[in-house]
Amino acid sequence: MFDPTDNIDRARVSSEASSNGVPGEVFIREFTQSQRPLYLYILPLVGNSADADEVLQETNLVIWAKWHQFEMGSNFLAWGRAIARLEVFRHRRNRNRKMTFLDGNVLELVAERSESVNENLHVRQAALAKCLGQLRPKDRALIQMRYAAGANGDKVARTLGRPANSVYQSLGRIRRVLVECVRMQLAAEGGLK
Repeated sequence: MFDPTDNIDRARVSSEASSNGVPGEVFIREFTQSQRPLYLYILPLVGNSADADEVLQETNLVIWAKWHQFEMGSNFLAWGRAIARLEVFRHRRNRNRKMTFLDGNVLELVAERSESVNENLHVRQAALAKCLGQLRPKDRALIQMRYAAGANGDKVARTLGRPANSVYQSLGRIRRVLVECVRMQLAAEGGLK
């Protein structure tokens, strides 16, 4: 069973993994799918993307070194978050910053809140996708145009030959419809808010 308090010699990480065999396909799939949620979990705890990248790398080293301790069928993301939380604390301690913005208790609260938000993210995304599918075709097209890479309301207005104010009003109306639809979907699926 995984003991998050185990210390790990980072220099031996790759040799430990190779001497114990190679993780199976299920583990590799879980590991790959956890990367974005782990990053999003770490980011608010460290405050910037460079530190989040560094902590995620350290977390991944530990995950790979301890892959054989993961119990298949259990929650991989929760296991990864436990490791990431310890790596955040290690990172903060090793940095020995003169100015600490968050003490340990606040950091713990942020970690718990981040976990809760990330767990509900896929449910919210599914609700939004369903609501987008229920929009009128012209409203859905307007939203897709607005949220395309590099787009903004003014560019959409020029493309459509409409006044920018009109486009912004339409987008506001569609967003309100989507917000209400997502709220209703989440309420129907178990009361998430």
